[in-house]
Formats: sequence, structure tokens, C-alpha cells
Amino acid sequence: MEQIKTQVAIIGGGIIGTAIARELSRYQVDFFVIERNAEVGWGATKANSGIIHAGFHDKPDSVKAKFCLAGNKLYPNLCEELEVSYAQNGVMMVALSTEEKEILSKYYQQGIENGVENLRIVSAQEALELEPNLSKDVVAALVAPNGGIVTPFELATALMENAIDNGGQLLTDSAVQDIEVTRDGFIIYTPNTKIYAQKVINAAGVYSDQIARMIGDEYFSIRGRKGEEYLLDKPWGALVSHTIFPVPTPVSKGILVIPTCEGNLMIGPTGDDSLNLEDFQTSQDGLTRILAGATRMVPKIDPKQIICQFAGIRAASNRDDFIIEISPTTPGMIHLAGIESPGLTAAPAIAIEVMNLLRLAGLELCEKAVFSPHRRPVVQFHKLSREEQARQISEDPRHGRIVGRCESITEAEIIDAIERGARTVDGVKFRTRSGCGRCQGGFCQPNVIGVIAQELKIPVEQVRKNHKNSQQIGFAAKDLLKKEAKGHETVNL
Repeated sequence: MEQIKTQVAIIGGGIIGTAIARELSRYQVDFFVIERNAEVGWGATKANSGIIHAGFHDKPDSVKAKFCLAGNKLYPNLCEELEVSYAQNGVMMVALSTEEKEILSKYYQQGIENGVENLRIVSAQEALELEPNLSKDVVAALVAPNGGIVTPFELATALMENAIDNGGQLLTDSAVQDIEVTRDGFIIYTPNTKIYAQKVINAAGVYSDQIARMIGDEYFSIRGRKGEEYLLDKPWGALVSHTIFPVPTPVSKGILVIPTCEGNLMIGPTGDDSLNLEDFQTSQDGLTRILAGATRMVPKIDPKQIICQFAGIRAASNRDDFIIEISPTTPGMIHLAGIESPGLTAAPAIAIEVMNLLRLAGLELCEKAVFSPHRRPVVQFHKLSREEQARQISEDPRHGRIVGRCESITEAEIIDAIERGARTVDGVKFRTRSGCGRCQGGFCQPNVIGVIAQELKIPVEQVRKNHKNSQQIGFAAKDLLKKEAKGHETVNL
């Protein structure tokens, strides 16, 4: 068993863990991120709606409200530094009855108290001018221009990549099995490693209460909240420009209509308590409820245009709020639990707060003389002009071979994703969007498998879709794969 010594161990490589890693990499500190999956961002982050919340949903005295607006303000600069897709498209909460209109005033006042700027309630006429495809039943809307959208997995991988470039380290396929508290800190046990750490940051999402129990902390609990989401084809992405919210219920923000950074339209999520933290199946019941909620606000949504469906489990705490604090029993452990919505929005601000908690826990943090906030640029071939595409092909002919037809993903992009850390088909998919288009991998997947096998120098039957034991190619299919993998299209400019 490999033994590792480090100053700080971050358990969990979701958006919270990777944001902390990137912030911690500003300092002269040795640290590891320990992730149970094959890639970072594969828990709740991967199924996140991608909304940068405006800050009016949460009660002013809550921890959520404190970090939501602070995080919102950090996003434009953060995404610019990391060259991550981001759009400040605004948020609109739609009232479809006089009763719902009265509730808008509550959220308006809440937003003002939280410090949300340029928040306003608009009439039905102005709401329809802003969003012509809203239901004609709209009576008023709450509009927050500071709301935005981001691609969560892209952000998580960018944060981790930048952290590694600045000296951080990552362990994947490393589920934490036990933690031993010692005089000098902690010993963390995974299937293949024994990690000695002075401080531990518990950012384990739906498993954060289980991690807490390993050191004897049982004062909070986590329940899973399952959310299903459905993605529409790109021609429908312009149906709305704002992220459209309903008036919330007592238990949920409701079914949303969400533009994405890549031009699709997403609808969802559901919000159902789930005892099974590994239940990522979608359902007819979920689809029915999502369509009912989404078409109530935007009637033109067509279920025939759905090209993808997925589900995730978010972590809800028994406090119904974020838990961001040093362990009351073991001062070297920092718990970050119950980080559900608006956790994505709050993540950069939470990461800064964790630095303060580490200082309180006794860790000396000295800033590095040299820290690079930027990651190496990622070429997104399909977003380039024809002239820029021609220049990329002349510099690297692999850009002239299309692997993913729907999204025009090139062989060079696939190889770049692997060089940046992708080790699975899904890892490549979420970094490059190969398999995210209309055919959902029907054309490009054999090609992607072939490139992964070639670059990692492994047999094709060892290439995984995502988790362990998810190999997609049997021995009998190897020859067929070799034949299919020759199907790269050449770009003619």
C-alpha cells in the first residue's frame, strides 16, 4: 500500500473540493484532493443545473445567503481567468396567478435585504417583451440581471487543472474507507493508499456525514435529494434567454427552464428524497412532472426535442442550510456539508472562507511568490472562425480530423483532454462535448475509445465509460472497433 504524507487532505473532488484546491494552491502548502471516482466533478457537480444564482432565494440570516451573493460576484473574473464558459443571462421568477404575484414581493424584499443589485418586479407586458415565449398567463415576474450560467463539470476540471499546475496533487479512484485520528493529525485509508495529513477538509457531498462519523462527529446528517433533468436539442436553445424559475414551493425551487452555455435548453430538476445515494436513473414520472412544470411557464417546449436525460443526488443537511465549520471534537477537521443549491454559486466564496478556517485550525498559510491564476488555453474548434480553424489545422493536422461529428470535435481536442487528465470515455465527453450532441455518442464513441486506448497505451477492452468495471468493448468487438475507429472525417476549409 502506497503511503503519502501531506499537510492538507481534501476529501471530495466536486465543485467545492476543486474550488478549495485552487484557492489553497495560492499558498505554500502541500495538499492532495482525494476523489472516489475516476474523474473530478462526477458527483452532484456533474448533474448540476449550472445556474449562478442571483441571491434572492435564500433567507437573509442563512449561511446560504451569505455565500451565494459573495460567490456570484466572483464568477465573472474566475471564469475569465480559467477560460471557462460563462454567461450573465439573468434570472426571471415567473408568477402565473395573483397569488403567486404576491409571493414575488417576498422574494424581492429578501433579495434587497441580501444585497442583490438591480432587482425589480416587472409587469406581464414587460415580462413578455423580455421573454416572448413565456405563457400568456404570466401576471408579473421578478428579474435579477446578475444571475448567470456556467458549465459545472468544465469549471470543476478547470479548477483542478489550475490547482495541479500550481502544485496541488490529485488521487482518483480512491474512496475513503476509514480515518484514524492521531496525535499529529490524521491517517486516511483508501483501497490503495495510506495518507498522513495534518488537516482534513471534508467536502464529500452526500457522503460528508459518513466521513464525519469516521472521526466520531455525529451532530449532523445528510439526506439525498434526487433531481432529474432533460436536455433539448440546440435549435431549441433560443426559446428563452433568461433562466426561468417558477414561484418556489416550501420544499423546492421548482421546475426550471435553463439555457446552457453551449446553446441547448435544459428543463428540471425534480427534487425527491432518496435513500439510495447511487440512484441516477431517470423515470417516466420525473419526465411527466418536469414537462408539466416547464410547459406551464414556456408552453412551446417540445418533448420530442429531448436528446439527453440524467439525474444526480444533491446533499441536504438536517439544518436545511450549509454547514461550513471546524469540527467541534477534532479541530484539525473542517466540515463542508449540506452544500446543495446554491452550492455551485457559493463555491468560490466558500473556498476563501475555508482558508480562514484553516488558519483558525492552526495551519500557517503563506502566499507563494508565484501563482498563475490561468490555465493553458483549451482549443474549442467548433467555436472558431473559418480562418482560425485553418490556422489550427496548419499548426496541428489532428484538428483536421473530426472525431465527434455533431459538435465538430477534433482528434486534437480529444488528445488534449487526455493529456489534461481524462482517463475515461465520460471524462473525454465532459471535457470536449464528444458524445454530447444529437447522436449522443452513436457515431463518435468508437472513435473516442480508439483514441483513448492509443494515447494511454492500453487495450481497447480496458477503456472505461466511467467507473470501475464499466468497460464497453468485449474481446469479440475489438475488430469491429478498429474498423469503426477509422471513420474520422477530414475537415475541408
